Amino acid sequence: MNERAQQLSISQLQYLTLLICFLMNMLDGMDVMVISYTAPTIAKQWAVSSEALGVVFSTGLLGMALGAMLIAPRADIIGRRAMIIICAAGMGISVFLTQYAQNVEQLVIFRLISGLGIGGMLASTATLTSEYAPAKTKDFWVSFAMSGYPIGAVLSGLVAAKVTPVYGWQMMFQIAGVATAATLPLIYFFLAESLDFLLKSQPQNALERANQLLAKMGQGVLSALPTREKNIARASVNALFQEGRKKATLQLWAAIFLVFATLYFLTMWIPKLASAAGLSIELAIYAGMVFNLGAFFGIIFQGYLSSRLGLRRIITYYFIATAVLMGIFGWFKGSDVILLLFGLIGFGIQGGFIGLYAVAARLYPTEIRTTGVGWAIGLGRVGAIVGPIVGGLMIGAGLSMTTNFIIFAIPTLISGVFTMMIKSEGVS
Repeated sequence: MNERAQQLSISQLQYLTLLICFLMNMLDGMDVMVISYTAPTIAKQWAVSSEALGVVFSTGLLGMALGAMLIAPRADIIGRRAMIIICAAGMGISVFLTQYAQNVEQLVIFRLISGLGIGGMLASTATLTSEYAPAKTKDFWVSFAMSGYPIGAVLSGLVAAKVTPVYGWQMMFQIAGVATAATLPLIYFFLAESLDFLLKSQPQNALERANQLLAKMGQGVLSALPTREKNIARASVNALFQEGRKKATLQLWAAIFLVFATLYFLTMWIPKLASAAGLSIELAIYAGMVFNLGAFFGIIFQGYLSSRLGLRRIITYYFIATAVLMGIFGWFKGSDVILLLFGLIGFGIQGGFIGLYAVAARLYPTEIRTTGVGWAIGLGRVGAIVGPIVGGLMIGAGLSMTTNFIIFAIPTLISGVFTMMIKSEGVS
């Protein structure tokens, strides 16, 4: 947001925009996890192998990576609001139609399409949040908006546990699709376009639209748009490496790739790991829910601390603490304390990696911000594909749960080092 607006108290329009971004990330969490919650029922009904379902999972993650890297950058051209509408429509339709899939091939297609929308949505909401949040509390609000993701994952799990056994797996996709599509009127009528985007990219009718937003926030209107910079960055991946951003961009990509690999290793294998650690089957199922609940509190707390103590420093502390917890995880094998450790690990690793979204939003100027956030998320999603595969190979090779955790603690620690090394005027 422009400097004048950033200095004033947060307005009703800003609150509404931030809450809508939170809601859209809740739906993202729901649409991502619905396949995980319904996978056991689908596998039983269709008599498909775990390897086939693994392809479905990986295709969804691939779609998210492509959506973040190839679709989200268009928001720097058409606007954040327009991109969020497009992604919500794509997600709602594709998730709803998934209930009609008759085989794995059709399921793969639907998950790829929905993944494209989810990837574009995550990058666009993170960017819009950063541009509407007050400067002093920007990191908190970005973290708050992104914390909707694990909340959506937890709530959809609670619904799936009640709905799937009674109405079948198809009903969960129907519920998720309708819930996502139902937000379209809310977005269309109440979600504001980025004021930063209107003033700096200056699309058609930018002055009129900007003045409408300023009036709603109790600001004085503009008589003319500010002069556009002559050497304005174009919304392309090449722009992420210009004007001294190359080193910071590569460090951000390395950090987010490594931590995503660890995060999705944990996400995909938590039930099996919890069972191997000595928990009952029932507690092993709850382990995933505890992990995501820990994530919510970790994200909120990280945003609060980052706004006061510095973003890079807090993220680094989060990753170092998570690596330590993973390193000592094996000491508690067979104890119910394992469940608490899952919550603390979720607290640390998800709180930290969401902070990297805020780093990306601060690192790049308005004109290429969604491109920068999108490519960071996209590279992270590539790590999300690699992590579970590597973990599966190690588990298949007979490595113990303790060894797996120690191995994945290493990229988590390195991610913290790369985060601390990022140097940029906009990143504290």
